[in-house]
Amino acid sequence: MLIPATPPQAVPVYSGFDYVTVDAQRRRVYAAHAGSQRLLIVDADSGKVVGQVRVGPVHGVAFDPVSGHVFTGGGDNVVSEVDPVALKVVNHLDVGGSVDAIAYDPSNGRIYADEDDGTRVFVVDAKTFKLVKTIAIPGHKPEYLAINPKTHEVYQNIDSDSEIAVIDPVTMTVSRTIATPEIKHNHPLQYDPVYDQIVIAGGGVMSAYSPTGTKLGELAAGRYDQCDLDPTQHVLACAGDGGVTRFRLQRGAAPQLIDKTAVDAGVHTVAIDPTTHAVFAVWGDRDGKGDFVQKFTPAP
Repeated sequence: MLIPATPPQAVPVYSGFDYVTVDAQRRRVYAAHAGSQRLLIVDADSGKVVGQVRVGPVHGVAFDPVSGHVFTGGGDNVVSEVDPVALKVVNHLDVGGSVDAIAYDPSNGRIYADEDDGTRVFVVDAKTFKLVKTIAIPGHKPEYLAINPKTHEVYQNIDSDSEIAVIDPVTMTVSRTIATPEIKHNHPLQYDPVYDQIVIAGGGVMSAYSPTGTKLGELAAGRYDQCDLDPTQHVLACAGDGGVTRFRLQRGAAPQLIDKTAVDAGVHTVAIDPTTHAVFAVWGDRDGKGDFVQKFTPAP
């Protein structure tokens, strides 16, 4: 089970959250504090708020493991680069569409930003900070996306069509799709590079697929917005239904339920520190008490 490592830490400016990620090397947690139009920065060791940077309406967040800079995307059609030490935006680009989730591939320096409730994925060169490609995707309403570090393919969930679009890194086009008919309104997606499997969830079902499209298994699950993978332990943490639910991935099979920890009715995004295995949950309290971030640690 998960044990609170700190009390809930109040976050200035009530507004709610979107995606969260952890830079384990630099001991920082980054959360999209959506309505406040700020990137929230939290100390991964103390669990306390370090600062906030105004970036505009923000949903997606990713970081460069080399520079430590953070990439954000949001509803004002802008992808930004933030220096989290200086607490300022150092680059921004209008990509021509509202951004939801983003992912960064350090091997080729590409930021992939999917269009919120749209039909495109925007590709930004992180070095020049220019738009290099706008990729048309099947269906509409892309949700989360993940990158295969070996092949550099991008796996993009498609809510409307119960499928995953696979983006070829060379042609920067959709090379194939993976049908996931048992998943309705695909939302969370994570890729385990060791087990070489994609895990997705939606409509109360969670499934594992190979990148070639072979279904490995499914199980009944809750309704989650974001899941995050600890690749060192093959543990998935998912936020929704009032708490954080953890699953253990199985090679060639469906994930197995570990436990569920109650947090708050408003929690729907979460991140795992792959070094300490701590879990960070963020939420806007539905009773208007404020916005919070809280660190949890697995019980010994």
